[in-house]
Amino acid sequence: MSRWLLAIPIVLLAGLAVIVGRQLADGERAGFERISRAAPTMTFQALDGGEAITFSEPRERAIAVNLYASWCAPCEAEHPLLTELSARAPGQVYGVLYKDSKANGADFLARLGDPFTRKFHDPDGQGGLDFGLTGVPETFVIDTSGTITLHIRGVLTPDRVEDILVALAENQAS
Repeated sequence: MSRWLLAIPIVLLAGLAVIVGRQLADGERAGFERISRAAPTMTFQALDGGEAITFSEPRERAIAVNLYASWCAPCEAEHPLLTELSARAPGQVYGVLYKDSKANGADFLARLGDPFTRKFHDPDGQGGLDFGLTGVPETFVIDTSGTITLHIRGVLTPDRVEDILVALAENQAS
């Protein structure tokens, strides 16, 4: 009986090794999810006083929507790649300032550069919840019918920029 008790820690350790190994192998896919879910139906107010938007409404072109905040260090870290994405997909990168003041958001973009075609405000975070946000930064691709087709959690990487560009191209109106 005591031999079986000695085997329990070894079996548990082996099981843990398998779980960790799978997570490491899936690390490349972590934070990347192809989905098909309706975009938020709430109306987001424009940061610059321009026209408000409802992301679930049909549009002529697919868009990438990045949720960011001035207090978010990872948002600052991903900013050069967001700027690259915007240059490669002109007119298709929108920003939503999440749980932040308009003044802080304006200072953030003035300091780092403004990659967004249009900017909106989510002061209380309800819009982020409606998107399915788990924490800023996150980026969503919304197709022409108002459906979220891609959700990227966390900081953009060069590979994720390519994934977004592919999703934008795949989701254009026919």
